[in-house]
Amino acid sequence: MTNEATVTSFDHGAAQPTIRKIQPSDLVDVLMKGLDDFNAKPSHILLLVVIYPLLALIAARVAAGYDMLPLVFPLLSGFALIGPVAALGLYELSRRRELGLDMGWEHALRVVYAPSFRAIVILSLILGAIYFAWLFSALAIHWLIFGSLVPTSIEDFVWQILTTPKGWALIIVGCGVGFIFAVAVLAISAVSFPMLLDRNVGVTTAIQTSVRVFMTNPVTMLFWGAIVAGSLVLGSLPLFVGLAVVMPVLGHATWHLYRRVVAD
Repeated sequence: MTNEATVTSFDHGAAQPTIRKIQPSDLVDVLMKGLDDFNAKPSHILLLVVIYPLLALIAARVAAGYDMLPLVFPLLSGFALIGPVAALGLYELSRRRELGLDMGWEHALRVVYAPSFRAIVILSLILGAIYFAWLFSALAIHWLIFGSLVPTSIEDFVWQILTTPKGWALIIVGCGVGFIFAVAVLAISAVSFPMLLDRNVGVTTAIQTSVRVFMTNPVTMLFWGAIVAGSLVLGSLPLFVGLAVVMPVLGHATWHLYRRVVAD
């Protein structure tokens, strides 16, 4: 990356970059550019190779004991919290395409040569910690509402959640807490990873810039978060097949969102 990539260099104490004001209509453009990048370098096969073994492991664990059932939804929904980490290679491919460079798969792994790679690792660990905090919170909420009660089957678990007052309380409280986690991650990571690939900055500068993007464009960024969440839900139906397209398109689109909202 050091020889062929164009990286904007910034000292850690340099002034914060300028944030542009964008509208929800701009999100249509970044999504179309993300789709265009995906068509130029389809990655659905790679996503299927990752998604289905992971789902198979979760299914096997559930089959071995229904005590795992209360964590299935938090596990799957929580992947949106660490999605920015998983999309690093996609950001790099979009960056290279924008510069007219080769988009070979091997270049998706060249993020390890990014000038801000140490900051990327730190930010990845932060999101990982938030993910596990979400899982702990989801488990604690379930325990506070249902106690030590363990479902005897998948049907029993679905009945408990959808047809009982305790289940409705779990849905409302769980979704409320999950929303807080999602907004926090959206604020700190909406553009921070693409920025770390593009510029030689520290993790603090990247997070501050991402938060400033969120605060400058709160409605648009919340709308973006809703698009991401809704797309992931739709991509999960049926049998998670759509995620193989939805996830890379969103990843590429995130790069273009960064380029649209953070000035050079």
